[in-house]
Amino acid sequence: MPRDETPSSPPESPTTLILLVRHGQTPTTGRVLPGRAPGLHLSEAGVEQARRVAERLAVLPIAAIYASPLERTLETALPTSARTRVPLLEDDGLLEGDFGTWTGAELADLYRKPEWKTVQQRPSAFRFPDGESFVEIRDRMTATLERLRHAHDGGTVVCFSHADPIRVAVSDAMGTPLDRFQRLSIGPCSVSALSYQDGRDPVVLTVNSTQDTLAQLRAS
Repeated sequence: MPRDETPSSPPESPTTLILLVRHGQTPTTGRVLPGRAPGLHLSEAGVEQARRVAERLAVLPIAAIYASPLERTLETALPTSARTRVPLLEDDGLLEGDFGTWTGAELADLYRKPEWKTVQQRPSAFRFPDGESFVEIRDRMTATLERLRHAHDGGTVVCFSHADPIRVAVSDAMGTPLDRFQRLSIGPCSVSALSYQDGRDPVVLTVNSTQDTLAQLRAS
């Protein structure tokens, strides 16, 4: 090699963008822990949220759309699939946590349980009775996002999921201990964006983004 030439750098691996979208509002949002129980659909407000998030996402070159197979996530994802003409695929890895015997419980009742303190302060040590642990939810979501990002290397993938799985996944991508994931807020139909490149840790680009984010901050 001539002395005035320098070796070229190896090309960077392509960047894959994963967008995590929480389902829209339901009639029980904020009141009940619905878990994986079937039959819960979007409220009128949730249908409007799904329409609006579809408008936001439609400007992107989406390679694939996946959703948890529950009704509320599928109904949230369908408008985006229709606007972009990208097929909607179900993926069990994006499911809500398995809350076991707590499924369908009123949150006001759960708040009074002594175990709730562990849920909030040491979730890494908690398993829902006859259900999943938060460690298992984290590991499931991490493996799912790794699988989907490799399946669509260099593309933009939209994943419609649920509040706790998204919070756990974003927290893990940030390198935050599992016991601190409760500090993240993931509102209905919010978008959180993760960027992936081979050989690098994931990069968190945005968390809990909605058209109403600034208005919600002003009202809080």
